[in-house]
Amino acid sequence: MKETLKAKPPIIVLTGPTAVGKTALSIHLAKAVGGEIISADSMQVYKEMDIGTAKIRQDEMQGIKHYLVDTFMPDEEFNVMKFKQYADQYIKEIYQKGKIPILVGGTGFYIQAVLKDVAFEQEEVSACRKELEKLYQEKGVHYLHEKLREVDEKSAEKIHENNVKRVIRALEFYEQTGKKISEHNEKEKQKESPYSFAYFVLNQERKVLYERIDRRVDLMVQNGLVEEVRNLVKKGYTRDLVSMQGLGYKEICAYLCGEISLEEAIYILKRDTRHFAKRQLTWFKREQDVVWVDKDCYKTEQEQVDFCLSVLQKKGIITETIGI
Repeated sequence: MKETLKAKPPIIVLTGPTAVGKTALSIHLAKAVGGEIISADSMQVYKEMDIGTAKIRQDEMQGIKHYLVDTFMPDEEFNVMKFKQYADQYIKEIYQKGKIPILVGGTGFYIQAVLKDVAFEQEEVSACRKELEKLYQEKGVHYLHEKLREVDEKSAEKIHENNVKRVIRALEFYEQTGKKISEHNEKEKQKESPYSFAYFVLNQERKVLYERIDRRVDLMVQNGLVEEVRNLVKKGYTRDLVSMQGLGYKEICAYLCGEISLEEAIYILKRDTRHFAKRQLTWFKREQDVVWVDKDCYKTEQEQVDFCLSVLQKKGIITETIGI
């Protein structure tokens, strides 16, 4: 019993590129181990944004408790610091119930923040950030991204130009500390995790994954993505919001504003989602101690679950399964 008390608390991560099929596997896994799910998805956290985020539906949850899904309004700020703050709180609550927390989602930076217990300074809207946001409004994100490249080339390579929030944060960090945020993040990454964890990355052959992405986008449009975005715009949610910059929303906004045709919007959304999936995989390949779950190697989802359970048992994270 004393050894158990000294052991690191268990946590399971299930991630992978967008559209690979994390949701269904996560439910099976949660049922088998007695787990509850914390969404590590930077978009599913927003209310009223269901279709474009491929948000898990209530019936798909199958009674498994989910956290950080449908939590914030689209105009409320949500970032990695806020995610970690909430995730830490929910992890404690899950342990108190005698259950295992499972982080599920494709936002790698969020997962890293929890696993490595990354320290974030108290968020304050600095004068520096206000100035950078003003520069963004006046000169655009390309100008800011080039400024970042001048002072922190590594960050400029890692952070996509369209990710305005992270570009501004990286520049702000440099202006305030004189240090590169890429070096700071690398140090944080080397920290030992306070958890006993299994980090599963669900993957699929690239061609098949891209076909799944294309089908998902077509389904989103059929299910009312245009109407969803139109309703958000009618409610006053503007294009400059972080939430409205998400995949699916910025493209349809451009269509609704008459800048491109619907066909062009769908084409761009498919293309950019494929690019996003590629960047996600690049991130996961850099992470340490990941266990790849290649869907093409398993005939059924149950075989994927069984493989994950065998890894969890070997790592001592679980001793037995509850059963599905």
